Amino acid sequence: MAESNLHVTLKFLGQVDEARIPGIGAALAAVARRTPAFDLDVRGLGAFPTPTRARVLWVGLTPASPLAALAADIDARLAALGVERDSRPFAAHVTLGRVRESRRNPALADALARPADCGRLTVTRVSLMRSQLHPRGARYTELACLLLAGAASPVE
Repeated sequence: MAESNLHVTLKFLGQVDEARIPGIGAALAAVARRTPAFDLDVRGLGAFPTPTRARVLWVGLTPASPLAALAADIDARLAALGVERDSRPFAAHVTLGRVRESRRNPALADALARPADCGRLTVTRVSLMRSQLHPRGARYTELACLLLAGAASPVE
């Protein structure tokens, strides 16, 4: 997966009418203004649905609570705009790749069980993204970038 495609999905919206994007952006801006920037550790590998029958490979983010709180706040704010609430619990992770054939793979499960510490990062913004599927994978376009409270603007 290209580095530019690495991200955390806080809320998946699916197909959205263009006319709704400004309202969604305003709701995200309201959440961002009251959410302080925070640090996360990037560690631990895993797979969905299970390590032995992997379809999606991921790296974990800890502590998960600031991300989960941010996702819940976004979910509530967008529900007020008529966007359906998430039915599954939030899982703090970054997708690293997808497995083409889901079959039992004990060697992969063993590799995922090994400790993996990839460093620390500071979360300073949330983005509203458009995802377009293409034969070679998804293409992402940033529609809005919203700084979290206390985060400095990036130098251009």
